[in-house]
Amino acid sequence: MLIRDHFQNYKTYQLPKAQLIIADVPYNLGNKAYASNPSWYKEGDNKKGESELAGKNFFNTDENFRPKEFMHFCSSMLIAEPKGKKEAPCMLLFCEFEEQFYYIKLAKEYGLNNYINLIFRKNFSAQVLKSNMKIVGNCEYGLIFYRDKLPKFRNNGKMIFNCFEWIRDNESEKIHPTQKPVKLLEKIIDIFTDEGDVVIDPVAGSGSTLIAAENKGRKSYGFEIDKNFYNLAKKRIDLNKIKKDEIKEFGYAKTEISKKHPILF
Repeated sequence: MLIRDHFQNYKTYQLPKAQLIIADVPYNLGNKAYASNPSWYKEGDNKKGESELAGKNFFNTDENFRPKEFMHFCSSMLIAEPKGKKEAPCMLLFCEFEEQFYYIKLAKEYGLNNYINLIFRKNFSAQVLKSNMKIVGNCEYGLIFYRDKLPKFRNNGKMIFNCFEWIRDNESEKIHPTQKPVKLLEKIIDIFTDEGDVVIDPVAGSGSTLIAAENKGRKSYGFEIDKNFYNLAKKRIDLNKIKKDEIKEFGYAKTEISKKHPILF
């Protein structure tokens, strides 16, 4: 369920508490948001001049994001630690490299005393406009936060390295500047939850977390305050549900095929 509201108003909706919270917090990059992204220029070509995105924020809500209220929400909405071992809840926070240290300290203030660093390695870089540099960034960073007991961990007894390969999503329509690949989120959800568990995304953006959770048989809830992103994400989530229902009924996604091959229908 995607809710067009701020996560601060969560009590209004009486949501169940989560086994896993996934969030990609605003980076507060201001008007430098597109500085290393080809979108700064028309058609990604610096010879064609600046695009309408040059000097713009990713989001008009960045300045209103309050990290302490966000962390209070996350701490409050994780289920209590169960008695059993390796069954505890956790949260995955995607964040900019320097911000990790701030959020590690902030999380401890709200009882999330432990963390695991994660690195997501891409085989491409968004910093194409800095290609004259010898080194460009191709990684995103994340943190797994948990209280005291180790989180629920499902990987058939095998270890997992903290460096994940970034699974590119060439199928989904890109509707959000920081949209995460559904397959990557499905992998995270597989590891830290079981079917029927609750997954919450306080800053849902493109809705990828909710789609991934739905695909994996988890209950999902998300908040998105921006009207435009909410409408785009809601449409995307609804379409994904239609596809799932069609596969269950027909054995294939009729809607997807009719879009690609309209003459058949």
